[in-house]
Amino acid sequence: MGYYVTVEKDVNVYVEDVGTGTPVVLIHGWPVNHHMFEYQTSQLPKYGYRTIGIDLRGFGKSDRPWQGYSYDRMADDIYEVLEALRLKNVRLIGFSMGGAIAIRYMARHAGKRVSQLILVGAAAPAFTQRPGFPYGSTKAEIDDLLEQVDKDRPQLLTDFGKNFFAQPISDSFRNWFQLLGLEADSHATYETLKSLRDEDLRADLSKIHVPTAIFHGKLDKITPYPLAIVMNEGIKGSLLVPFEHSGHGSFYDEREKFNKELLSFLDSLRYLTGDEEV
Repeated sequence: MGYYVTVEKDVNVYVEDVGTGTPVVLIHGWPVNHHMFEYQTSQLPKYGYRTIGIDLRGFGKSDRPWQGYSYDRMADDIYEVLEALRLKNVRLIGFSMGGAIAIRYMARHAGKRVSQLILVGAAAPAFTQRPGFPYGSTKAEIDDLLEQVDKDRPQLLTDFGKNFFAQPISDSFRNWFQLLGLEADSHATYETLKSLRDEDLRADLSKIHVPTAIFHGKLDKITPYPLAIVMNEGIKGSLLVPFEHSGHGSFYDEREKFNKELLSFLDSLRYLTGDEEV
């Protein structure tokens, strides 16, 4: 079922809640929405996982306020959802920008209610290059994308989509995925892209103290694979799972392997703890 959760005055985010059992919370990437996880949401409930997809503010069916697109505020939105639903033993999955927001959540809110973290093609610890961090896009490249948001957002999404997957996809799938991006508010698209450009999560990595898996495509052109190595080194005890034939969209490029690895990691904690509440 779908419903709204109020995260601050006059701001509601949309939540899609499917199945019963241990809660898995999915945070989508830029600039799409929770529907990007269709091929996981259709499977996880079969294995005893309550699957909860959140549309970040400004995206999908959520409200589109003018402000609030920093990682701190969006991490606070996730906090408000988990609190409102009174979730326990949450398995938090963040993709791309959603992965960055998940990391900020873990640091800012001490991982409250979360027992396991999965980062998928995460735009972290920084999406852009900076002193002491030579990985990712340049800030000038992101500035060019910001100009395109204001000039021709549909073409930007078309061009962005060409770099998303490493394996052949149908025209129908490509069009569907682009439409997810077009559903976003243009201002939210712009402001979150600024956050991707400017935010730095390097200091957050050491504050993660739950079992963490890092899923990352070796052919990723958007969040290059070296980012995964830096995260793996910075998050104590984390597991790095490379996807040899995947680009940024490992969840679809290698969806059978992705779902198998995801279930294996989720189940590892279930068997270890008996799903004790945290």
